Amino acid sequence: MKKVFCILLPIILFISCSNDDYKPVSYNNTEIALNIPAGFPALNNAVLENPPTLYGTALGKMLFTDKRFSADNSISCAECHIQALAFSDNNARGIGVKGRVGLRNVPPLQNLAFMNFYNWDGSKLQLEKQSLVPIITHEEMDSSILDIIGKIKDDATYKELFNKAFGDEDITPERIYKSIAQYEYTLLSANSKYDKVMRNKGEDFTVSEASGYEVFRQKCVSCHSTALFTDQSFRNIGFPLNQDTNEAGRARVTGISADYMSFRVPSLRNVALTAPYGSFGQFATLKSVLDYFSDGVLDADNLDPVFKNNSGKIPLTETEKVNLIAFMKTLTDDSFISD
Repeated sequence: MKKVFCILLPIILFISCSNDDYKPVSYNNTEIALNIPAGFPALNNAVLENPPTLYGTALGKMLFTDKRFSADNSISCAECHIQALAFSDNNARGIGVKGRVGLRNVPPLQNLAFMNFYNWDGSKLQLEKQSLVPIITHEEMDSSILDIIGKIKDDATYKELFNKAFGDEDITPERIYKSIAQYEYTLLSANSKYDKVMRNKGEDFTVSEASGYEVFRQKCVSCHSTALFTDQSFRNIGFPLNQDTNEAGRARVTGISADYMSFRVPSLRNVALTAPYGSFGQFATLKSVLDYFSDGVLDADNLDPVFKNNSGKIPLTETEKVNLIAFMKTLTDDSFISD
């Protein structure tokens, strides 16, 4: 018995000392500073609770571009949200696995850290809860978060990044959602020609752009206000109706008839890149949108007062349309759409 004890004691002491001396590898996962431009609104609360970090953002970008998120490994988030198009695409409606066509136009991804609602109907209030929607939607990725985890759980690169971002290699749904949101929070667009003119950075509007800016301030700013160029409200502006019986606009979320076919006001930043326009791509060009506004929109009980109080129109001359489009093109941020 003594011999066994004598043999075990050094082993126990060795293990004890080894455990005492063990220290987990620590990574300096620093927060990424979001350089908020002057005049922009405050960050939303979710960003403050899930601030972008060095490795969390890198992980999120990797997840965002991984085709294994779809059921047949054919599309990633980045397939529909193309950086060169301000993270939108040029299809009337989103196209998912097996060429399935979705309900709505793909929204651009920009300045999401300042938004109060996500999706065209505002169905999500936190970006961390939004990414599950395309994953499970039949017309989009048609997958599940558990299937995705099963595909990536043995990936050595992912293990390393989850460890660096969260302190261990555990791959969980919450960590996936948080990482993607962190990456998307860094997609800030505020360096267009318009911004440079406003900040006196050595650029000036052309005569047409300046005239268009005045038209914008007179006839557009009530909806496309703030530095985001959206007031984040939901409005029915009388666009041609989506005949899909699943569509009801904001009313899909609230169940209130007054919200029928109301949609979140889109930002006009990078708008020249994000055609076609409308909740299901009703208009191929900015000119066709302005023509429609000027000719008269569809009437509805809940038509926005901007139109209701003006005979269903926003009157625009042909010259005003040309100049307004010239101004909207100054909202293109070339640095945002390039790596």
